[in-house]
Amino acid sequence: MLQPKKTKYRRRQKGRMKGNAQRGNQLAFGSFGIKALQSAWITGRQIEAARQAVTRHMKREGQIWIRVFPDKPITKKPAEVRMGKGKGAPEGFVVPVTPGRIIIEAEGVPFEVAKEALRLGAQKLPITTKMVVRRDYVQN
Repeated sequence: MLQPKKTKYRRRQKGRMKGNAQRGNQLAFGSFGIKALQSAWITGRQIEAARQAVTRHMKREGQIWIRVFPDKPITKKPAEVRMGKGKGAPEGFVVPVTPGRIIIEAEGVPFEVAKEALRLGAQKLPITTKMVVRRDYVQN
């Protein structure tokens, strides 16, 4: 599961996810990618599930890149606890994703294989996505 080795602060404020992705919104490594169409927090477990689905379908051929990393600590208070008494304990890590962000990229497999692999990976994510293809990609 993806998470930082250490963080400067144990707890962080929620923040707001408004607007579209200003960076990480173009294909940088592969010819195919999954692009987010909604804002959401994506957990390390969800990223790992998507990665496994993609690599399994590609039969460990080609290469994939994960373009997001969960480095935002999320806290949660125990069930049935009264209000107040401070912020809850850290529970896990998430990455805030805004529309336009590339989440996973793939390379080195035929178009049809990549399309199905990324579709299976996108099913594991809590947002709607679309597959993007590099402009200069030529299908043989």
